[in-house]
Amino acid sequence: MIALKLGVISDDVKNVIIWGNHSSTQYPDVNHAKVKLQGKEVGVYEALKDDSWLKGEFITTVQQRGAAVIKARKLSSAMSAAKAICDHVRDIWFGTPEGEFVSMGIVSDGNSYGIPDDLLYSFPVTIKDKTWKVVEGLPINDFSREKMDLTAKELAEEKETAFEFLASA
Repeated sequence: MIALKLGVISDDVKNVIIWGNHSSTQYPDVNHAKVKLQGKEVGVYEALKDDSWLKGEFITTVQQRGAAVIKARKLSSAMSAAKAICDHVRDIWFGTPEGEFVSMGIVSDGNSYGIPDDLLYSFPVTIKDKTWKVVEGLPINDFSREKMDLTAKELAEEKETAFEFLASA
């Protein structure tokens, strides 16, 4: 979506973060994203100059993407999930290029972003020698904090529901 809006290829956009759950509460964050425009790397916010679109339609569209795929194809979005798995395997195998990171659902234990431990939560990671490491120290603004906490709350509720179900089985 960012590439289309800016008229570049998707390879020219990097470091977009997906925080949290794989659901309608996931938070696509472009605060740390970069785009190559006319040979120069700039921040996505600076390039787009459209705060309303980035905080509105962009987020909503990404959050609803799975449902949109199912509706359009009238089939499962399994191929989309399969593509994501292939991308993760590629990233683990080959690593991430210097200065770039990807988002992966990992166990949240010990993170520096204030996300409760023991959740499977998507964070920005770098990968080297087939080992991932959470990108530390990214500044989080109030808007992002609210979105990140909302998706963490949903994951904690899902975890609690699962444990209740298992306890009653």
